[in-house]
Amino acid sequence: MSGTKNPVTARRGPSLNLILTAVVVVVAAAVIGGILLVNRSSGANGAPDERLVPANAHTLSRVEGGKVTLVEFLDYQCPACAAYYANVTKKLEQDYQGRITIVTRNFPLQMHPLALPAAKAAEAAAKQGKYREMYHALYDGFQTWAVNGRSTSTDAAAATAKFEEYAKDIGLDVEKFRADSASPDVQAVIDRDLADGQALGVSSTPTFFLNGEKFTPSGDTYADVDRELRAKIDQALGG
Repeated sequence: MSGTKNPVTARRGPSLNLILTAVVVVVAAAVIGGILLVNRSSGANGAPDERLVPANAHTLSRVEGGKVTLVEFLDYQCPACAAYYANVTKKLEQDYQGRITIVTRNFPLQMHPLALPAAKAAEAAAKQGKYREMYHALYDGFQTWAVNGRSTSTDAAAATAKFEEYAKDIGLDVEKFRADSASPDVQAVIDRDLADGQALGVSSTPTFFLNGEKFTPSGDTYADVDRELRAKIDQALGG
């Protein structure tokens, strides 16, 4: 939707409705320290360091030794993340599949009470080899579990039932999924992602890093952001 504004959700920010109109302030804040982050976020030969791409990172597309790595720190109950998914990242994943590496990291914000359970659902699905399927199910079904009208949903029981429905639909062992969702191993992965994001200066979602450099969009609409991100990717690919 080319006329749609480009919202970003700030940590400990305002209500859902205000979040959707506060993009300028949040994006401006994200610029602070950006140059320093670029220098800290790359390893030898420009390769992303372990804080960006740990050895067992989840990928939506993977190219071994590829020229481009896009990392997103996300919150599954974040309305801005869901809007980016619908307008930018879902199509990006399709169009650049097998050409770039796309990594997703958990960054559930405290303002979203169902973000952590959703992250646990994604990580539990990963234990059965179905991370990508659950990632898509959570965002494709965002309106059915993450919001209640125009407000952020707080109904954990309803969300859990929906997550288990997704698990069944994508062919998971639901009992194992339920146990893994509550396991210390899953919580540890989320805690690691949060710690890495904080060390990299992530304070809002979605936050992207392209080849180790924080991507701060300048456009006002999702179409603008999409064009800007694709241009940077194509340049890095040498196209």
